[in-house]
Parts: sequence; C-alpha cells; structure tokens
Amino acid sequence: MKKALFIAAGLLALSACENTKEQLGLETKSPDEFAVVKRAPLEMPPDYYLRPPRPGAQRPQELKTDEQAKQTVFGADQAQQQNGPRQITSGEAILLDRTNAANIDPNIRTKVDAETAEIAKDSQPTIDKIRGLVGQKIDAPAEVVDPKAETERLRQNEEKGVPVNEGNVPTIKQ
Repeated sequence: MKKALFIAAGLLALSACENTKEQLGLETKSPDEFAVVKRAPLEMPPDYYLRPPRPGAQRPQELKTDEQAKQTVFGADQAQQQNGPRQITSGEAILLDRTNAANIDPNIRTKVDAETAEIAKDSQPTIDKIRGLVGQKIDAPAEVVDPKAETERLRQNEEKGVPVNEGNVPTIKQ
C-alpha cells in the first residue's frame, strides 16, 4: 500500500511537468490554427502559352540587324516600303470588315482639320478676340540676351543708383 501511495505521489509530482502530462495523456490537444487554415501561395501560376526563351536566341520584339540597318539608313517608313505591304491576318480582316473600314471617306482629314479649327477659334482667349487676333499667329522677334554684357550693365546701374530696368538690354545678333 505504501508502494501504491508512493507511486501515486510520484505521478502527481511528475504531472506538473509538461512532457509527463503529454506522455500520460493528461493534457488536451487543441488543433493548431495555422496548420488547419491553408494559405494561398504567393506566386503566379505558370503561363503555359509562353515558351521559355532559348539561350542565345534573338528576342521576338527586336528587329534583325539587317532590318535595324535599313531603318537607320532609309528611315522607318522606307524600310517598311522596301519589305512590301504587311499581310493582314484573318482576324484583322474580320475586324476591318465589321467596322466598315473599307468604306472610309477619303476627305476625312480635311473635315477633321476644319472642325478642329472651329474648336480652336472658339477657345481663343477673350483678349485675343477683342483685339481681333483670332486665327492669326503672332511672331514676336526672338532676341537672345548677351549674359556678360547684361551683367556689366546691371552692375553699372547699381553703382550709379539707377533702376535695373533703365537702359538698353544688350542682345546677341543671330
């Protein structure tokens, strides 16, 4: 009996230890909330339509060196003309057909320019409308100030006590 009492006292003393409680099954286990809830991955799924690039292969968006040379020498429009007209795809043909692009007005640019001129005339500043300058371009003569001579003129005006706006502003003749 002493032995049983001694074992019971030992078990009671050991029950305070965390591992002993766990090993004897005296501790309840609650589920781990981080193990229960699955989190979404932080990466994009692969795009199966794109093929991985081959090492050393030319990029599809870059022109070949002979095409770059043509554009450099002849300009982009000339290089396009030398290559001939671009073939349209069937999808582009359907789009052009459904949007009625084949029946465009050949004078559309003239109409758009006329409408834009009317809008520009209406949006002129009021002072220009009063002075009658609507639709007229005013070209002011361009004068470039000579910085060294202007600095000298300002220094002389300061020594004389004359305001800075007196005197002729030196300009560079072009």
